[in-house]
Amino acid sequence: MRRPDPATIKAMAEIAGAPVSDEEAARIANSIGPGFDGFAPVAGRLPFDLEPSSYVAVQLSGATK
Repeated sequence: MRRPDPATIKAMAEIAGAPVSDEEAARIANSIGPGFDGFAPVAGRLPFDLEPSSYVAVQLSGATK
């Protein structure tokens, strides 16, 4: 996944029903950008079992008794 730019942030915020100004979108992009940069070297290489939504499925299956 690539680092989001302000236009992408603005579009996603509007779709989510929380529109933001151009200035706010730029600030959000600048604040979350380093996180994307930090994970870029391992993007697409993490094991599927590290995907967070699987946690709920495991808990509901009773596998942790």
